[in-house]
Amino acid sequence: MTITITAFERSPDRGRGLARDMRVRWALEEAGQPYEVRLVSFEAMKQSAHLARQPFGQIPTYEEGDLTLFESGAIVLHIAERHGCLLPADANGRARAIAWMFAALNTVEPPIFDHSLARILERDQPWYEQRLHALEGSIRKRLGSLAARLGDADWLDGAFSAGDLLMVSVLLRLKSTTILDDYPSLAAYVARGEARPAYQRAFAAQLAVFQAASAG
Repeated sequence: MTITITAFERSPDRGRGLARDMRVRWALEEAGQPYEVRLVSFEAMKQSAHLARQPFGQIPTYEEGDLTLFESGAIVLHIAERHGCLLPADANGRARAIAWMFAALNTVEPPIFDHSLARILERDQPWYEQRLHALEGSIRKRLGSLAARLGDADWLDGAFSAGDLLMVSVLLRLKSTTILDDYPSLAAYVARGEARPAYQRAFAAQLAVFQAASAG
């Protein structure tokens, strides 16, 4: 059965690999699974056809046969389980990898995402500097704990897993700041993720969409 995912017709990340369909593309590349992409405009994302797939009008979505999924973390977990990749074979290792998936999305990502939004949407507000300082403090607290746990290991818990895929995806958003420079072990961790052939293929595919939209 053909796998179809949705992605931005014109990505607001300007081809930097930050849109959340990148996580799904990366997981599918790690699994060696071909897929098709349905590009959607911001207008189409508000229409009933897309809302039937994603009730909040976001991307990505995942369709395979009679299964439709939304939320990038849930989709990555499904891919990992369905195709026997990105999760350890032993039950305890699998549980720990899933815990790191939740940590990436629920603990590390929120202040990073809010920080990036504030830099775009709140720059002219009187509270901007205070808001940015508070968010950066939250980010640094999370990064300090993450760096301490990673230590000098390549990945968070043994071999590369879905937990690492999501964690690297989250940390990539910090590349537009200097924050990650203060955590060299995490910067190297992100670089290892970016160097994976599956990531490179996924990034090239997402970038090609942006380039085609820009040329059109």
